[in-house]
Amino acid sequence: MNMKKSNISGISEQIAAPMEAIASPQRIAILLAIGRAEACVCHLEAALGWRQAYISQHLMVLRKADILEDRREGRYVYYRLKDKSYLDLITAASEVCGLSQEAVSELINAQTYPACECPHCSPAISAAE
Repeated sequence: MNMKKSNISGISEQIAAPMEAIASPQRIAILLAIGRAEACVCHLEAALGWRQAYISQHLMVLRKADILEDRREGRYVYYRLKDKSYLDLITAASEVCGLSQEAVSELINAQTYPACECPHCSPAISAAE
């Protein structure tokens, strides 16, 4: 029985660690904005309307928790989820809260950033640089 207790504790700690990292509404919003694709900070600024420094603080927490990975392209850094099952976790949580699964899926799959000026969103700007 004592073995079972330590097993439960260990497993629960492993499960809690990434959940703690994504527990804030701001980090969930970032993960929804990134969705199944990838996004640079300017994408997230356009999607969320937050300042770059504020977004970067949350991205750092998500990277340290090993939830996001990044790649650099020139002066831009693009972020994507290491494991897309985090989106399934968010979708399941939304269902528990009584939110429409379709609405959450729409957010996850909508990858348009009209105000973003990075090379992926504005090829004309990057060609002029």
